[in-house]
Amino acid sequence: MELRHLRYFAAVAETRHFGRAAERLHIAQPALSQSVRQLENELGAPLFTRTTRQVSLTPAGEFLYDEAQRVLGAVEDSVRGVQRIAGGRLGLVRIAFTGTAAFTHLPRIARTVKRDLPGVALEIHADLLTPAQSAGLREGSLDLGVLRPPTSGDQLTTRTIEIEPLVLAVPADHHLATEPVVAMADLRTEHFVLYADSHSAVNEAVVRSCREAGFAPHKEHEAPGTAVLLALIAAGLGVALVPASVRAVPLAGVVFRDVVDAATIELAVAWRAESPSPLVRTVLASLDAAGLFADSPAASAPSREVSR
Repeated sequence: MELRHLRYFAAVAETRHFGRAAERLHIAQPALSQSVRQLENELGAPLFTRTTRQVSLTPAGEFLYDEAQRVLGAVEDSVRGVQRIAGGRLGLVRIAFTGTAAFTHLPRIARTVKRDLPGVALEIHADLLTPAQSAGLREGSLDLGVLRPPTSGDQLTTRTIEIEPLVLAVPADHHLATEPVVAMADLRTEHFVLYADSHSAVNEAVVRSCREAGFAPHKEHEAPGTAVLLALIAAGLGVALVPASVRAVPLAGVVFRDVVDAATIELAVAWRAESPSPLVRTVLASLDAAGLFADSPAASAPSREVSR
């Protein structure tokens, strides 16, 4: 039994007329009648009761018609699924976020993908620092990363979302907590909380800022992620320079202050440079159209999102 036999049979069952079914299928009526007879001979049962006035289904034909609808429907679903996958509109995208990027950008990215690509599911990996994301992208365990360049190696492509300044996070009872603005020189004798990963892009920006101010930061504690880093500061165990977006995560006992001469740090989306999948390309195009990237044509246009 071939799929065309099922399609021919279903057309006759639906029209109850060989001539109209042949017109629908764009084939000659004798060829259609012959195919239906071949199907009946193969199955060993009549599928239609034929008279000069009408064509009706036999009980065996009624059963086969129900089965044919199920089979042909599944085939059409499979074809559409393959086309959507090939077109980058169906599948799973594994995306990671560094530090507070999950708070500041995950909602917008997730809403954009859900709106534009309802067949795409996101697998979220939060609070994953840039080195770990870079490794995951190169190894293929991640598809996209929202991270802070530079990335190690030349296997990744990045596109900037924003460039933000470093700000100072201090305990609420710290003597700098009441200062409206702080300079790097004011931090010369402070004890710093840094990220535990030695390749952290934030750490590199912190060290660069301190050196430009004429001193090296004194590392008091290390934190595996932003949540722990802020908790250590709230406990009075040091100060930290963090991206300004960390302000989106208020924590009792922590005060943020602007630093006039601190470095800036970039936030970007990264993906494998070599032959990104159609799905990754489609998601990137959707984010571009939504104005996510700093150089997106829609970046300066009013957001289409609705506040909730």
